[in-house]
Amino acid sequence: MQFNSVVISQLLLTLASVSMGASTAFKEHHQHQRATLEKRATTCKFPTDKNLVAVTPNSKNGGWALSPDQECTAGSYCPYACPPGQLMAQWDPSATSYSYPESERGGIYCNENGEIEVPFSSKDWCYSGKGTLQASNKAGSNVAFCQTVLPGNEAMLIPTNVDGGSTEDLAIPGTEYWASTAAHYYINPPGVSTEDGCVWGSTANPYGNWSPYVAGGNVDDSGNSFVKIGWNPIYLEDATPFKNTKPDFGVKITCSEGQCNGLPCEIDPSKNGVNEVSSSQSSNGAGGANSCVVTGSKGAKVTIEVFSTGGVSKREEVPIQSLLSNKDSSSNHTNSTPVVDPINSGVSLSAASPVVVMTLVALTTFLFC
Repeated sequence: MQFNSVVISQLLLTLASVSMGASTAFKEHHQHQRATLEKRATTCKFPTDKNLVAVTPNSKNGGWALSPDQECTAGSYCPYACPPGQLMAQWDPSATSYSYPESERGGIYCNENGEIEVPFSSKDWCYSGKGTLQASNKAGSNVAFCQTVLPGNEAMLIPTNVDGGSTEDLAIPGTEYWASTAAHYYINPPGVSTEDGCVWGSTANPYGNWSPYVAGGNVDDSGNSFVKIGWNPIYLEDATPFKNTKPDFGVKITCSEGQCNGLPCEIDPSKNGVNEVSSSQSSNGAGGANSCVVTGSKGAKVTIEVFSTGGVSKREEVPIQSLLSNKDSSSNHTNSTPVVDPINSGVSLSAASPVVVMTLVALTTFLFC
């Protein structure tokens, strides 16, 4: 069989073109693979030998205390969760005040090579809090306390599960903690797991970021503990579909092994309406949310107790005035005992003065935002 020379030339050119195309595709494929590998190499893997608590380990964050779709990438700080009662001991040493973006630089540093750098190499990754705060569950089903990540994205990702009838330590910092800030918790309804409660969530359910109650606390240099419970401002927002629904559980602060000022400090939906607090030292804060503060003297053990109200959730119409002031008659009681705000323990406040109450509101805006 004879072939026309022109046909043969065209065939050879076609084969050469296909070969070059295949070679180019092969090269591009391997370049893409190498780029992908290089990209993967610029993330830092969550360590399994540091006694940390992995946060949504099967998501992109891979265990770091980041949003589930956020990786620990090169050139960034990556916070992490410590066991109950313990605090993160690492953050950007140059970030010394509560301001953005410094407030997000918590945890270890992931360098450009995807290697972990520990900012304070002489310190462990976690350390025990002051040990003066605990959570007690008298509601029956488990209760998820979810601590916000600070320094970090301030989402409620750090879990502490309290089984029914049990007590767990809650991490409470002293002034040595980052920027002398307090610990902040969201208290989920009984029966909600830490997997469901310690994530952002949505208005579809009254848990996660939409939990009805929040709490916080810290310890000053004299050993006094300042613990606060209150309504979650987001629970009270107009866009929240269950804003007029009474939770079927309550919270209160109790004290043992020492003296406490500010008792009673309680939210009991069987006696209180939505956004009402039973306290002689209640205050009105961010979003119109009411709260109360208890000061435990040095050596005192302060407990946040969760209890069932023995009924189902009830809806009620809440007058707008109740979002602006506490309707409990005990809130008019004057008390000259100094109250120190959990956020700024260097400021002494008297609950008897309206000006002081306004100051307390201003100082506690961060805690319940």
